[in-house]
Amino acid sequence: MRIHVITIFPELFPAFLDAGIVGRAIRSGLAAVDIHDLRVFTHDRHRTVDDAPFGGGPGMVMRPEPLSEAIDSLSLGLGAPVVLLTPQGKQLTQREAERLSAQPEVAMICGRYEGVDERIRTNVATEEISIGDYVLTGGELPAQVMIDAMIRLLPGALGHGDVALVDDSHTSGLLQYPQYTRPADYQGQGVPDVLVSGDHAAIAAWRRQEALRRTFERRPDLLEKAPLTTWDELLLRQLGWVPDRKR
Repeated sequence: MRIHVITIFPELFPAFLDAGIVGRAIRSGLAAVDIHDLRVFTHDRHRTVDDAPFGGGPGMVMRPEPLSEAIDSLSLGLGAPVVLLTPQGKQLTQREAERLSAQPEVAMICGRYEGVDERIRTNVATEEISIGDYVLTGGELPAQVMIDAMIRLLPGALGHGDVALVDDSHTSGLLQYPQYTRPADYQGQGVPDVLVSGDHAAIAAWRRQEALRRTFERRPDLLEKAPLTTWDELLLRQLGWVPDRKR
């Protein structure tokens, strides 16, 4: 897949794009990420990308012309998502990351200041996404979060058959079960016996049980949409879960 990012701070991306799974996926050709400097699409000697809001008020608003020209320059394919990163958007979830990672091409607009001109929202962006209910100084960090969430889902990106994706938090609808590694004893704390038993069926059952328990304790809201078996529901009821009657 190819990802385009439009930003006034392109210098924030090289180290991120060179490291870890994202960097490996780019070097192997699984993904391409193009960072576009918005100031290239300005036409004044000061390379101005913002202006005072009509009607008055604090701060500055990103002008529509450079953003529109930047998107036009990409020659995106029909139906390619143009994502405006804004705290007013729908929340990024695992399902949204999966949907976007299946696209051959995605463009992202990194907002700054007091936001972007409303005409970019209505005429250029095809959707708006937020990474949480809080405000950041700009869309560059959300863009990096989205890039990471999408690229790791590409077949081959994780480098081990991608089997770990199945058990990731949120992928299965539940939070992930507890994980342990060496040493078997750390400061007097051991590892659950089942994990060193060699009984793969028992290990799988324990992991499912603990994923259900952890989700109930930390994010019970997820259980209303998670695919649950009769065994799952029985265990959860023993923990005190009361399902939504609409389920």
